[in-house]
Amino acid sequence: MKYSIVYSSRTGNTKLLAEHLKSSLPDDSVIYFGKPSAEAAEADLIFLGFWTDKGCCDETVTDFLTLLSSKKIFLFGTAGFGQSDAYFEQILSRVRKQIPKSCQVTGTFMCQGKMPDSVRKRYEAMMSQEPEKARQLIANFDQALTHPDKEDLAHLNQKIRDFI
Repeated sequence: MKYSIVYSSRTGNTKLLAEHLKSSLPDDSVIYFGKPSAEAAEADLIFLGFWTDKGCCDETVTDFLTLLSSKKIFLFGTAGFGQSDAYFEQILSRVRKQIPKSCQVTGTFMCQGKMPDSVRKRYEAMMSQEPEKARQLIANFDQALTHPDKEDLAHLNQKIRDFI
């Protein structure tokens, strides 16, 4: 089965996952690797990566999904917040609603990803107004700095083994 690995990455987290997938999957079956493109839609199976924007996939991925019909899709993504499968499932549920009905989601993976320094500065600016919330957000930001990590990549490998 021919496949494409398609990803959108704002800070490099989802790109890291896509590159890991590329190195883990059979090279002779890949027809496309890169950012969303009509060329990628020619594959039977699409590994589709996204960064989380307002609780869903980013607009680039939403636009790409309109090109798909009767495809198998393995979704993977990153979010600045994490450590909660329930939170990740909410995001994946919103993404699934963007997928054409003729397509089938065959697997999913999500993990936390680091955020830009500008986000931490925004949280720090909240300290005078909402100190408790700001402390929680800063703690999450600091936790995310190491992700995706080796454990996340091992978990992705397991999801791929389960899928295959």
